[in-house]
Amino acid sequence: MRMTDQQAPADFGRVDDDGTVYVRVGDTERSVGQIPDATEQEALAFHIRRYENLAAEINLLESRVNAQAMSPEDAKGAIKTAKENVETASAVGDLQALVTRLEGIEGKLPAQIEARKAAKAEANAEAIAAKEAMVQEAEKLGAGNDWRGGVDRFRQLLDQWKALPRVDRATDNALWQRFSSARTSYTRRRKAHFAELNTQRDRAKALKQEIIAEAEPLAASTDWGPTSGEFRDLMQRWKAAGSARRSDDDALWGKFRAIQDQFFNARTDAQQAVDGEQGENLTAKNDLLTQVTADLEGVTDVEQAKAIHREFLTKFSDIGHVPRGAMRDLDNRVRRLNDHV
Repeated sequence: MRMTDQQAPADFGRVDDDGTVYVRVGDTERSVGQIPDATEQEALAFHIRRYENLAAEINLLESRVNAQAMSPEDAKGAIKTAKENVETASAVGDLQALVTRLEGIEGKLPAQIEARKAAKAEANAEAIAAKEAMVQEAEKLGAGNDWRGGVDRFRQLLDQWKALPRVDRATDNALWQRFSSARTSYTRRRKAHFAELNTQRDRAKALKQEIIAEAEPLAASTDWGPTSGEFRDLMQRWKAAGSARRSDDDALWGKFRAIQDQFFNARTDAQQAVDGEQGENLTAKNDLLTQVTADLEGVTDVEQAKAIHREFLTKFSDIGHVPRGAMRDLDNRVRRLNDHV
């Protein structure tokens, strides 16, 4: 039974005349030590303190077990050790009560073991579900073509996988095999994709270099119409060639664009020069028409009128081309003049 106020530790011990100290455990008693030069009270007090220390250790053990601060397996070992310490303790007090307390603590362990098993099973099921979800996502990624985001996502999934607890070996190995296979398949396909992409980029680079080589002699051409058509064809081929590596593509495009700019800027300058000359021609022809109209006014002699008209036509023809948009109006004026003559 446990010690009460009526059963103080001293009630479980006595001291012989020779200083030997005894402790009573149930119906038996045993010697726990001898202090010859001490009084009875001092000898008992010394061994009672040992009992109190032992009881304090059991209190601490009970608190840890109640708080589940140690595993049931560790608790079982600690209880066994504590029982052995109580059974051989050189202490005076209710040792049987301490044994009873230890047995009560030990009686809590089966429930804790079962609770731990249930918690472990639940955690195991959650880990399996999490890994299964990760495997399914990995398999979807492995069959997809997200070559940029996929590699980052696989890295994240792998870190998450490592953070999860292991489950039973067979299940864990099977799930890992699926995950690893998906990642390996994705990695191989990704490498093949970029290898093919690099081949395409190299091919595009070679094609664009050929286009540039063909364009360079055209830059100085003054055959504006046909050369413009050739540049249009080259541009179509450029677009059809695809993309090279960015750094190469930018450099190649800059070179090709400069060649085009050289030709088309020259064509623009030439056209502007022609437009200026034709504008002057238009003014001259309008002035000539105004002049001949005035010269013919009042002329009744047919031969004289024809002579004036022939001289007009000669001068008109010598002036040269006018802007296309003004040709119809100018032709109509000349036709009316011809009809008049």
